[in-house]
Amino acid sequence: MKEFWDNRYTENSNVYGEQRNAFFKSFIDQHEPGTILMPAEGEGRNGLYAAAKGWKVDAFDFSAVARDRTVAAARERHLPIQYELMDIDSFTAGKQYDAVGLIYVHLPPLLRQSFHQEIYQSIKPGGFLVLEAYAKEQIHFNSGGPKDPAMLYDAPSLCHDFPFLHLISCEQKELELDEGPFHQGKAAVLRMIGQRL
Repeated sequence: MKEFWDNRYTENSNVYGEQRNAFFKSFIDQHEPGTILMPAEGEGRNGLYAAAKGWKVDAFDFSAVARDRTVAAARERHLPIQYELMDIDSFTAGKQYDAVGLIYVHLPPLLRQSFHQEIYQSIKPGGFLVLEAYAKEQIHFNSGGPKDPAMLYDAPSLCHDFPFLHLISCEQKELELDEGPFHQGKAAVLRMIGQRL
């Protein structure tokens, strides 16, 4: 899997576009800057945007190609980002953040559940989780995402994974994605903001 992603990032520049995810941007623009964790951050489009808005960003991904590309972009723009090379199954909640951004992080169910437990522990009391991912209905579209339905999202599974988060919003919708060559066209997505009380 790591080789697959390294190859994808090597063979394509801006795999998911240069622009930040619209839902993530809306969250960042509406909240005071603090600390934020960006797992599976890829080429850094969202973390770089948060850093430009004054957030202190910690990010990780298992692709060295994506990490190096993000670090170079951050240096060029004079933006501080702490970006580590790490697998999701190695992640443990070592510190807490004002927010965690999960943008199109799709995992097999058992790994997803254990990872989400660590993510919950990574959120400070009063902090936020902002999540956008493909919904189960994405299986009918060709605009990106896993082809395994078990790796797609629905609201009940998120509520099961994060039972102690206060849901501020949780919405499934169809929209037109325009995020680089691999997120293009009509898509079924799930968007959620939750707060740890």
